[in-house]
Amino acid sequence: MKTVYVDNAATTAMCPEAIKAMTDCMSGVYGNASSLHHIGQEAAEVLFQARQDIADCLNADVNEIYFTSGGTEADNWAIRNAARLGSKKNKNHIISTAFEHHAVLHTLKKLEKEGFEVTYLEVSADGYVTPEQVENAIKAETCLVTIMYANNEIGTVQPVKEIGQVCREKGILFHTDAVQAVGHIAIDVNEQNIDMLSLSGHKFHGPKGVGALYCKKGISLLGIMQGGAQEKNKRPGTENLPAVAGMAAALKKACAELDKNSAYISSLRDKIIDGILPVVPRARLNGGRDARLPGNVSFCFEGIEGESLLLYLDLKGICGSSGSACTSGSLDPSHVLLALGLPHEIAHGSLRISLSEYNTMEEAEYIIEELPKVVNRLRDMSPVWERIMKEESENGIQ
Repeated sequence: MKTVYVDNAATTAMCPEAIKAMTDCMSGVYGNASSLHHIGQEAAEVLFQARQDIADCLNADVNEIYFTSGGTEADNWAIRNAARLGSKKNKNHIISTAFEHHAVLHTLKKLEKEGFEVTYLEVSADGYVTPEQVENAIKAETCLVTIMYANNEIGTVQPVKEIGQVCREKGILFHTDAVQAVGHIAIDVNEQNIDMLSLSGHKFHGPKGVGALYCKKGISLLGIMQGGAQEKNKRPGTENLPAVAGMAAALKKACAELDKNSAYISSLRDKIIDGILPVVPRARLNGGRDARLPGNVSFCFEGIEGESLLLYLDLKGICGSSGSACTSGSLDPSHVLLALGLPHEIAHGSLRISLSEYNTMEEAEYIIEELPKVVNRLRDMSPVWERIMKEESENGIQ
């Protein structure tokens, strides 16, 4: 059976360059980077070069990169750090959006229980927030704006540079969860007015369990644990050198090939969108098409359940997702789709197809061939679809 992996927003296959960098470390650079002998210093050199490579990809300074276990830790660290800095100045207000990743939303909910006030900006029907919304929400007590660079479910890319400019003018820290964007969109933290940025290696063909936090020079970064002097005394613990090296190698490759890959992946994305929407009744594309990740296709199909759709597609060898992998076990509809204003019954019928440069045009054509068949089969078994066909659904997709 043909296997078509289109769940790259959940995780990606590792690229050969990342695998080589990791195996080179595991077989030949086994020292502790904190050791003073020459074997330890060999490890320290690899660690420094990886930090430099990641900094170069973001146009950051090497001293502004801190390694973490992934995007979730980086999000938590950045947000809680900004909150603690704000509380020292009696500023306890944070601005975010209603469709952030749960690493951000759950951290904010915890801060609310600790006395912080959070404004969750509404999202437009096509998946965007505006700089004007941010500016209008700012108060004298605002200490942080945290808005994701690109949404992990519907792929919409936010006006990060303009939002960052508003924050700069107001003297407010700006953090962006860029886990889905790094390695897929050109990012310049200085030109885009970003103070803090989170990334994760396994989203751009690097290893799992490793990420980084960019924190602009001059911002006081408080430690998150107690222990050794690693990561400039901010994050103790012996560095996971193979994973760090693999992540850096993957990001360096992704950024070197970004324009080529983006054009190719976007062509696959558009082919699938244009191949499905005209032939499947009551299907909708979630999120606008203009400012969108190259590899993201997010559909809702009225009258079916997303989980059933995934299982039937898997029988055809197509591996997709109904939304964020972090909430794949939940029976609740996606909070992202609800934030767009979709009713529950439509949000339940979601499918996220996320592509990479490893996908082929033949695979896109296979999805276009098989997906409508699966949707039709599920609708034939659905009493909800039978009702929709009998009378106009009040919340139906036109």
